[in-house]
Amino acid sequence: MEFEMIAKTLQGLENILAEELTRLGANNIEIGRRMVSFTGDLEMMYRANVQLRTAIRILKPIKHFRAKTADEVYDAVKAVDWTQYLTNRTTFAVDSVVYSSEFRHSKMVAYKVKDAIVDQMREKTGDRPNIRLKNPDLQLHIHVSEYDCTLALDSSGESLHRRGYRQEQVEAPLNEVLAAGIILMTGWRGECDFIDPMCGSGTFLIEAALIARGISPGVFRSEYAFEKWPDFDRELFEKVYNDDSEERPFNHHIYGYDLNVHAVAIATRNIKAAGLTKEITVEQRDIKNFEKPLHPSLLITNPPYGERISAPDLLGLYKTIGSQLKHNFTDGEAWILSYREECFDEIGLKPSRRIPLYNGSLECELRKYQIFSGRFNDMRAGGGDIKTKEDRRDMSTRKFKQHREFRERLDEDRDERPRKRFDDERPRRRFDDEKPRKRFDDERPRKRFDDKDRKPRKNYDSKNPRGGHGRGLRFEHRD
Repeated sequence: MEFEMIAKTLQGLENILAEELTRLGANNIEIGRRMVSFTGDLEMMYRANVQLRTAIRILKPIKHFRAKTADEVYDAVKAVDWTQYLTNRTTFAVDSVVYSSEFRHSKMVAYKVKDAIVDQMREKTGDRPNIRLKNPDLQLHIHVSEYDCTLALDSSGESLHRRGYRQEQVEAPLNEVLAAGIILMTGWRGECDFIDPMCGSGTFLIEAALIARGISPGVFRSEYAFEKWPDFDRELFEKVYNDDSEERPFNHHIYGYDLNVHAVAIATRNIKAAGLTKEITVEQRDIKNFEKPLHPSLLITNPPYGERISAPDLLGLYKTIGSQLKHNFTDGEAWILSYREECFDEIGLKPSRRIPLYNGSLECELRKYQIFSGRFNDMRAGGGDIKTKEDRRDMSTRKFKQHREFRERLDEDRDERPRKRFDDERPRRRFDDEKPRKRFDDERPRKRFDDKDRKPRKNYDSKNPRGGHGRGLRFEHRD
């Protein structure tokens, strides 16, 4: 039986997420802001959680209603038969997102939902379920937009951007969902080599390898919230979880470089945890020493911005990036995610595409550079063009905010104080957004592979449903 679902994502990735859902076979797909609604059955919900690369959460709405007061919220929630979803021994938590002139405090809405559920269960059974903020049995989500309210079950639990392969991270790591979305935007699916010359903890590298190999990003997770639901179908989920029909060989290679030896060590450990050392090579190397690739390659990188982390001679770094692309990446395609117009100016190359994106709370821009040999006017005079029809259609006309004091601060050679970092799947709170969730590392055992340049194969061991590695799978190496 089909039911409604909502896949939440980051702003700017909605179209990519809709394309992913189309390939999965979802029905009635509608794009919203930071979300895509769709319909499907139980198997589709499991596949959305395990296989979508650009979703941060899959919600299952159970009631839509309008409310102008807190008491109306209470009455609407209490009208739901909660015995379908929990018992007195079930722990639950309520997450709320509110954009309303009437409801000014999201926690107040969450409290009303909690009170309604507790009061109904007490009246029906004489006892009440308990609230548990840390790893509850049932996670509820209520979204309020003015007077329109949607109450939903959260089928994901921990945000889907936390894949499970990351053992360590550098300061201000790139969100995995954002990294996957950027790669999918480029159209790359493993047709050539892939390079990130400033790879940090290796997020672009790992997400690229998963895309190229057709490996589902959710296979590293130890648990999903729907596994605690009363209607959880273990056999169906095991079928989805162990489905490797989309996996394929990758006949090219992925290269990552970073000046920081500590970042290289972290990236190496993360790559090994993901079982992708055969596909990825990481080395310590300064961008100044970037060498022309031996084979056609796609380059994607996320240089420092001087916001979350400081970088000496930031403008000089971007000037070096532009110079290296011009001289050592001719006839290649490069994509750069950054924040400041001043930094992009130093690259000295004309972008063929500009896409506004958020990296955490920072309003960034992804720019595409089609590198060609010779002078731009000579290339154009010969009938060449750096823009495709898609590039022209999607070229952003948005202008960056000018930071008048930025150059002055850099000239004075003063370190910028890092801003408070929100390690979450969203920019700051806007429509269809949600609260940051605390991460409890001790709750999520991570799947580790003793990988020796091979990708382990997954097989479910029904006699040991939670033993061994992560989800209790038996691994066999395959050539």
